[in-house]
Amino acid sequence: MALMPGGRATEIAYPPSRRLTADVGRIGRGKHRVQALLEIDVTEARSRIKALRREGERASFTAYLVKAIAESVAGHPTVAGYNRARRNRVVVFDDVDVALVIERSVDGVRVPLPYVIRAAQRKTLAAIRDEIDAARSQRVGDEGDLVLGERRPVPAMRAFIALPQWLRLVLMRAFLLDRPQRAKAAMGNVMVTTVGMVGRVRGWIVPSSLHPLCIALGSLGSRPAVRQGALCERTILNVTVLFDHDVVDGVPAA
Repeated sequence: MALMPGGRATEIAYPPSRRLTADVGRIGRGKHRVQALLEIDVTEARSRIKALRREGERASFTAYLVKAIAESVAGHPTVAGYNRARRNRVVVFDDVDVALVIERSVDGVRVPLPYVIRAAQRKTLAAIRDEIDAARSQRVGDEGDLVLGERRPVPAMRAFIALPQWLRLVLMRAFLLDRPQRAKAAMGNVMVTTVGMVGRVRGWIVPSSLHPLCIALGSLGSRPAVRQGALCERTILNVTVLFDHDVVDGVPAA
C-alpha cells in the first residue's frame, strides 16, 4: 500500500480530562488578566525545610509554598475574589482553597488533575504535605476521579464530557463561573501549578486558569545574587502570578 504524502499517522486516545483542560484554556483566554513574572529568593526557606526534615517533621517545599501563598492571600483576600460583573459585586471569601495541579496517569497518559486543599491558610505544613502525598498516590479509575480527592458521580461526569465543547462552555459559565460560591466549592479560589519546576529549563510558564488568582511555579536553580551588598550564590524560584484585573488593580496586587 502506497503511503500518503504526509507519511504514516497514528491515532492515540484523547483522555476525558484533556477535554476539560481544553475547556479551561478556551474560557481562560477571555479573562482580563495581568501577568507578573517574578524571581523569588527561596534559599532560607529551603534551608529551614531541610532542617525540619532532619528533625523528623513532615515538611516539603511544595507544601511550604502552598502554605505561604495561602497565608498571603488570607491577608489580602480581595485578590482571590470572584467578580460578579452582572451585579457589580465582588465576592470575597475568608478561607483560601488552593487548587494544586498534580500530574497523574489516566489511561496510560500523563495529564494534570486538580486537588483542592481546603482552608489551606489554617493547616499545618505536615497536614498539607500529607494531603499532597495522598493525592499523588491516588489511583485514577474513571471520570469520577478527575478532581483528585473528591469523587464525582461517574454518569454525570461522563454525560458532561460527552457534550460538544460549545455546550460545555455555556454550562460552565452559567452554572459555575457566574456563581462564586459554587465555583469555589468546585475548584477553589486560588490555583497553584508546579509543572514549571520539572526539568532543567530555566524560565517561567504562563498557564490558563479559571481562578481569580493563579500562581505558576517555574524553574528553580542557583544563580548569583547580591545580598547585603555582597555577591553570592542563592536559590531563585521563577514565579508567574496571574490576577483578575477586573477585581483588583496592579498596586494592591503588588
